[in-house]
Amino acid sequence: MKQPSRLGTGIGWRPEIAEAVERMPGIDWVEAVSENLCPGHLPESLVRLRERGVTVVPHGVSLGLGGADRPDASRLAALAERAEALGSPLVTEHIAFVRAGGPLTASQPLEAGHLLPVPRTRDALEVLCENVRIAQDALPVPLAVENIAALISWPGEEMTEGQFLYELADRTGVRLLIDVANLHTNHVNRGEDPAKALDELPVEAIAYVHVAGGFERDGVWHDSHAHPVPRPVLDILVDLASRVSPPGVLLERDENFPEPAELEREIGAIRETLAKAPRAEQTTTSLTAGVEEPANGPVGPLSSGADGGRAEQDPAARQRLALAQTALLSALVAGTPVPEGFDRVRLGVQARALAAKRADVVAKVAGELPEILAQEYRPAFLAYAQGHPMTGGYRRDALDFAEHLLLAGLPEDAAARRRLRDWWLERSGPAPLSRRPAARLARATRRVLLRH
Repeated sequence: MKQPSRLGTGIGWRPEIAEAVERMPGIDWVEAVSENLCPGHLPESLVRLRERGVTVVPHGVSLGLGGADRPDASRLAALAERAEALGSPLVTEHIAFVRAGGPLTASQPLEAGHLLPVPRTRDALEVLCENVRIAQDALPVPLAVENIAALISWPGEEMTEGQFLYELADRTGVRLLIDVANLHTNHVNRGEDPAKALDELPVEAIAYVHVAGGFERDGVWHDSHAHPVPRPVLDILVDLASRVSPPGVLLERDENFPEPAELEREIGAIRETLAKAPRAEQTTTSLTAGVEEPANGPVGPLSSGADGGRAEQDPAARQRLALAQTALLSALVAGTPVPEGFDRVRLGVQARALAAKRADVVAKVAGELPEILAQEYRPAFLAYAQGHPMTGGYRRDALDFAEHLLLAGLPEDAAARRRLRDWWLERSGPAPLSRRPAARLARATRRVLLRH
């Protein structure tokens, strides 16, 4: 597949602003959340953009490449299918873990519902490199991975962010999606110098750049994607652009969408920032610069050694990483003790942020719940979340929450309870007989609710 040398200036495509994006002048490309797309039924807005020659890049959020488990084959296949349906030049994901537990730790699987940071250790790097290679082999186009924003720091880290990213790109040839807003977040929350990170990471491996807004509360920066881009984020963009001219820069906005004119002003500010940045000695890079691309994915210019950096992995590294990530995620979503070395106060902030995000997403995927429960929805869900970690995705979470309320005889208003019961019964549906205890319990619960 032919790849453009540059992407240009773009914006994150979201259904809420689809019409505005189509009308925006000078939009060269868009990025769409992969999990929100169905290849056989692409949104008409994206189809029209593709017909106009606008590049569309699928951006995954659920692979969990930084997790201890190997990437799920079905998730990889779905990402590949979307790339092919959109004719995309590349796909992107995150350097993060999103789930833990399961067979590696002989414990209950847990879902974070959010991107969590991996420890910058040799174990985590080995696992991440192997996971990235597995993904590269499964995808029809090159992969780029994004640095994430974090509220918390892992104890005992062995590398800086820049060193970690350099090692990853060196060993795998993977491209980097650098989010300058996330560098700012980590500066505020973890005391990490953005300039030092840019000094250390391989800027020639950059596929494109994210720019986004957030807000600060009580000394903590929240990467909300729901606020205007602040000056410090643009300053980091200037620093990056003075080192290398990135192939693409994209504005992210996920909620609290302003009027189209305000989005256009933000994109204009990004263009102006890039235009005023001191010129880099290396004036440009491209998605393919210096990269030899075999059919099974890119081999990067930084790879060293005859084996492309494919050192033999310590077989125990995955289990050690699994135990560490499970202990952390369990503390965040299940109320288990805080693992040694973590900041308890900051973990509390992260736990509340995860619960709030979970409530927000459930409200979106099951919009009837806040409608039925009205003002009771949010406090009821946050109370439920304290003792019920997510184990099966947001739609399953919505059903489990409704079931929990109904078994408790809630809501107290009879009409609302009847509507909630009807909603739950319609979506839970009849299930075939199963030998699994969880399935038997679900069927028993359904019979109880049907009697009420």
